[in-house]
Parts: sequence; structure tokens; C-alpha cells
Amino acid sequence: MNKKEKGYDESSIQILEGLEAVRKRPGMYIGSTDNKGLHHLVWEIIDNGIDEVLAGYGKEIEVIIKKDNSIEISDSGRGVPYKKHESGVSTTEVIFARLHSGGKFGSEGGYKVSGGLYGVGSAVVNALSQFLEVTIYRDGLVHRQRFENGGSKIFPIEKIGTTNKTGTTIWFKPDPKIFSTTIFSFDLIKERIRQSAFLISGLKITLIDERNKHKEVFCYNDGIKEYVSFLNEGKETVNDTYLINSSYKTPSNNVIEVDIAIQFTNSYNEKIISFVNNVRTTDGGSHEVGLKLGLTKATNDFARKYNFLKDKDLNLDGSDIREGLTAVLSLRIPEQILEFEGQTKGKLGTPDARTATDNLTYEYFTTYLEENRSFAETIINKSLLAQRARDAARKARDLARNSKSKSKNEVSLTGKLTPAQSKDKLLNELFLVEGDSAGGSAKQARNRKHQAILPLRGKVINSEKSNMEQVLKNEEINTIIHTIGADFGPDFDIKKSNYGKVIIMTDADTDGAHIQVLLLTFFFRFMPELIKAGRVYIALPPLYKLTSGKEVIYCWTNEEMQDHLKVKNYTIQRYKGLGEMNYQELWHTTMNPESRMLIQINIDDYAASDKKIEILMGDKVEPRREWIEGYVDFEITDDFDIDKGANNE
Repeated sequence: MNKKEKGYDESSIQILEGLEAVRKRPGMYIGSTDNKGLHHLVWEIIDNGIDEVLAGYGKEIEVIIKKDNSIEISDSGRGVPYKKHESGVSTTEVIFARLHSGGKFGSEGGYKVSGGLYGVGSAVVNALSQFLEVTIYRDGLVHRQRFENGGSKIFPIEKIGTTNKTGTTIWFKPDPKIFSTTIFSFDLIKERIRQSAFLISGLKITLIDERNKHKEVFCYNDGIKEYVSFLNEGKETVNDTYLINSSYKTPSNNVIEVDIAIQFTNSYNEKIISFVNNVRTTDGGSHEVGLKLGLTKATNDFARKYNFLKDKDLNLDGSDIREGLTAVLSLRIPEQILEFEGQTKGKLGTPDARTATDNLTYEYFTTYLEENRSFAETIINKSLLAQRARDAARKARDLARNSKSKSKNEVSLTGKLTPAQSKDKLLNELFLVEGDSAGGSAKQARNRKHQAILPLRGKVINSEKSNMEQVLKNEEINTIIHTIGADFGPDFDIKKSNYGKVIIMTDADTDGAHIQVLLLTFFFRFMPELIKAGRVYIALPPLYKLTSGKEVIYCWTNEEMQDHLKVKNYTIQRYKGLGEMNYQELWHTTMNPESRMLIQINIDDYAASDKKIEILMGDKVEPRREWIEGYVDFEITDDFDIDKGANNE
């Protein structure tokens, strides 16, 4: 990482095509034009600065959110090239105004290990901004160039001074014609840059919010060891964090650098967070497979060597060994062997990465077990307990699978589920409804063809405080698993899901909110793929019904109601629960795809979401109190995508 790469100058910049396509189809380049897409612009520029750090240049990045919701990002790298390019314009113009230009296209370019989008990022940010201004500190000089209207208006580059530092400052303001929101989230940016600071030891990232004079600085000298400690804060740990820091030479003589931090806790959940070239691989891939294989082989070999396994043919299952595991895996892979699966960089496909992590994990973890016998014994005994719980879960699962051949009277969900008539699983919707009263109204209101109703009569268990065996003993959870039909935990298969949407529909009160949280905790822990696929929703019933003669208006917020009352007098009905609505009202306001409002549950940052669930739903009271006191803004639009009407579904 500290080895400085050569060749990053004017001659290393290549041009492939222009910019207009980005504004026409921004989703192809940044995924979406909502809050997520807006912040993707920030990640692109920050990642460019981090690429400089990975190449061995600079150790500081500063991010400033300005009062007008423009943003300024500075690094202390080499400074982007600015002299005249072979195309006849400044190299800065090539980088920021020509698509697919940059220094990341070949092994002889400016970067051998990079997390950026091969130079596309800077031009995409420019294309989607009202303005972008780049200031370059290089060769003892300061140059500046400004672009406006998505890069269509280009000002000449100008020399504005001298300097004794190097680096690049990029100041831009997203175009409100492109994005549905242009308000940056301090917390979202904070989570992302804290993650980057953890991954690169000694990197200092400063975040300043000029809107409220808030400032935070992130710098971790122990890198991913501190990341694991952060993730396990408040948990009972089994061992001190163990760090593997090594490299693997591939058959093609490329070198893969591998950092792995491992710690076990007394929790039931496994948590592996992986990165490649500082980019989060949310869907795992070959490197995570290698890590799991190495841990499993090392633990089983140790257990067999010291007679922990009485049956010589018995092996501890990998999932049992990893119960309570927290691991951060960070690889740096040369561009020429870097492979991802699919359009996004969410899943690593590089075969050599599997071999590297498998071999290194097995070698180092075997030594660690030998040198820490007490820890090894604890992990093996913990695995045996997990195995027994898994066997019990399998029996329950087999019972559910075999129930299809039984008569209706023998199936536990008889009398609960009102099924949809259609066999088109993707179009079918499952409503999880609070209580029998609301369930009865929902059954009357539903579209029988595509909507199924499952009333929840008992209390849903808190999955964060329970193991798999305990969760399966909860009748409501068991019924939900059976109804969705895609299994759960490691065996969950989204292709088998009976529904394209699972919609939680509860009363708009504290009890209803509690049921929502318990169900979301279950889905996050035991069916996370359902959330990742965008199939989990929360229904939003209205709070008020306003009536004046034959005119009826439904309001979802107090502010919305007050706006109507300013212009006219209405009779006000406050809905305290779903059961207060007749089935026509429930259909029109909450279930009809043409007029309802749904909140789609998304996971933007798995690690951040995981930690919040642990804090809010776990056993520790103090972290929960601190979190609640520190976060008082619970506006729905800040945390969720709102889907109103069929056109947005």
C-alpha cells in the first residue's frame, strides 16, 4: 500500500467518450437519483482521494458540507494533472468533462490498486452538478477550473497562486433538476468515512458540517482491529481481536494483500464485513468463501487433534463455528486480476482471492488456536452447542416442509392465513396484520387475486436476544416462515418466496411500532436477503379522516391536517387503530396499490444497520439510552424510501 506508483501524468489520461448520456440516464451510472444516488456522488470523490492514499500519497482527507448543501472534498495526494493533454485541452478538462477518462485504465497508469470506477467517477459527478470547481495543488502552483450546467459550460483553467503542498480540492453542488433531494446527510457521510478511516491505518478524515457547525475527525492507527472493537462495543467478547496481516503471491505472480481481524462474542449472530480495494463487497464473494473455509478447516483439525470430536467422521459445521464471530476482511487486489460478479461491485469473483484467504486464514488461525488453548476449547464447545440448536431447528424445518402433505387440520397456520388466489409469486403480496379485528377488515378489503392476509395474534419474539431454536418456538415466527415458504437463516432461498412483497401493517401507535421493529429485527437476522431484494415494506395507514359534507380527505401527518384546516372547517376523526376503519376505508388508504403509501425497507450500510439493531434490540441498556438521546430526528423521509401509488412500485 505504501509503495508509490509511477506514471501518473498527462500521458496516462485516456479519452473514451463524452458526457451527455449521464444526464439522460443517471441511474445507469449512480444507481438512482434519490438520496442514495445523491450521496453516491460524494463517495466517488472521496474514493478518488482514498485511491491516492492507497497508492502511497497523502494521509488526510477533508469533507465540508456547506450551508447551501454544496460539498467540498480535499485530499493531500499528488494533485490531478492539469497541463495540456494530447487532445488539445487541459488534462483537468479531460478528467472532469469527458466520460471514461482517467488514470485507472491500465497497469502502466497512475494506479495499480484502485477502488474507483476507472476514472468515470469525477466526470459523472460533474455531469450531475449545477457546478463543479476543481483546485489543484501541484508542481508548486495552484490551478483552478470551473464547470457549470453539468459540464456543458467550461471555464478556462487558470493559475491562481503558488503553494508548498500537493493535493486536489473538488467543490460541487448536485443539480436539483436531476435529484429528488439535494440535502446531504451528515450521519450517512459520517458512517461511510469512518469505515474508510478504519480500513486504512493512520488515514485522517475530517468531516465538517457548516449548516450546524458540527465537526468530527476519524483516525485509527490500529485500523481494522479498532473496527472490530467498534462493531463489538458493549458485547461480551471471548478473545482479544486477532489480526492477520499478510500477502499471497498468485500463480500469475500478482500479489494480493490480505488483512483480517477476528473476534468472537457470546452472541448468536455471525458478522463478516468484507472490502476489496477499500470498496465494500456487500454480497461477499470469493474472499469471504476462503475465510470461512480456512476457519472451518483450522477449527476442525484442532478439535480432532485434541479429541474434542468423539466421532472421527464428525465435523463441526462452518456456520456453528462462526456463531458469534465478528470479522473484518480487507483485500487489496491488482486491477489486472480483479473480477466482480454482475453490474455492481457487491460480490468479488476473483478465484485467487479465495485461495489467498483460505490458505492464510488456515495457517494463521491454526497457530492462534495452538497458542490459545482456552479460547480454542471455548469456541469448540460453543460450536457444539450451536450444532445442537441447529439440529433442533432442522427438525422444525423438516416438519414445516412435510406439512404440505398433511391435512389442513394438521397444519399450524390453518385458520390464520387467507391466501392469494394467483400463482404469480412476484405479484402476490403478504400482509402481516396486527390483531384479529384489523385482520378481519383486511380480509374483506383485499384484492383476493394478489393479496394474502396473515393476522398476528401473539407476541413476536425479539430475535436479537434469541438463538435459532428459541426463535422457532415462537408460533407467530414459525407461521411467518411457513407462509413465506423460502426457509430461513443460512438455508433461506429467495427464489422460493411465495410473495413479491411482504407488508407489515400495524396500528399507528407505540404498540404497532414495537411489532414493526420486532418483525424487522427477525427479517434482518434470519431473512436479510428479503430486505436486500427490496421485498419488505411497512404500510402507512392515515392518522386522520377529514369530512365536510360529501368531501373526504385522509391525512398522514399533523402538518398535512393543519394545512387543510387553514382553508376549511372539517369534522376530524383520529384513527387510533386499523380496526377503526371499515374495509372500504382500509382498502382505499392502506391496501390499494393505486392510492396507498408504503415504506420500503432498505439496507444502505449493513454494518451500520447491524450495530444499530444490536444497540436498540440487544441486552445492554446504556448504549440504547445513549443512542436514543443522541438521535431525536425520526423523520421518515430521512431513513426510508416512500412509495406512494402504483407508478412508483
